[in-house]
Amino acid sequence: MASSLTCAGVVWALLSFLCAATSCIGFFMPYWLLGSQMGKPVSFGTFRRCSYPVRDEARGGTVMLEQCGRYASFQGIPSLEWRICTVVTGTGCGLLLLVALTAIMGCCVTDLISRTIGRVAGGIQFVGGLLIGSGCALYPLGWDSEEVRQTCGNSSDQFDLGSCEIGWAYYCTGAGAVLAMLLCTWMACFAGKKQKHYPY
Repeated sequence: MASSLTCAGVVWALLSFLCAATSCIGFFMPYWLLGSQMGKPVSFGTFRRCSYPVRDEARGGTVMLEQCGRYASFQGIPSLEWRICTVVTGTGCGLLLLVALTAIMGCCVTDLISRTIGRVAGGIQFVGGLLIGSGCALYPLGWDSEEVRQTCGNSSDQFDLGSCEIGWAYYCTGAGAVLAMLLCTWMACFAGKKQKHYPY
């Protein structure tokens, strides 16, 4: 099977897939922010949450339902900053995934990725990483929402976690974006083979 990628291009394709998978998994998982409420562990993502209070009609009180789920609507996301973060980070993950899948296809298809297309793909990866990084930077602005304050001991504020801590999914998303911006963007410049020039 012929490839349109150089040796550096094959490494770029694999790294691109790894970075995209890391960012997408981190974005989807609701473990960006970890805390506790009513003695139960609670975690938040940008659009998902694990463990939330519900009214118990039988006992006439509030209990914590220990399961994960996404918010019922986009407007249900606790803060405007988290809504923006969801859109921006999701768009960035989509761009990284698009380039990664194209790069993987370039390993099997002749003349799919030329040197110019490799450079354009690197530019798209840079933009995708920048969008994800922007989303990660916006996320702490939503720590002053009522839901987060209830979980973090009523002491959280923008860029102040209170009694909560940052979860592994936040780091995972950011690490994938940084690797895509720095390493994959640079390697993309050497990914494609020079196109052959035909005399006709």
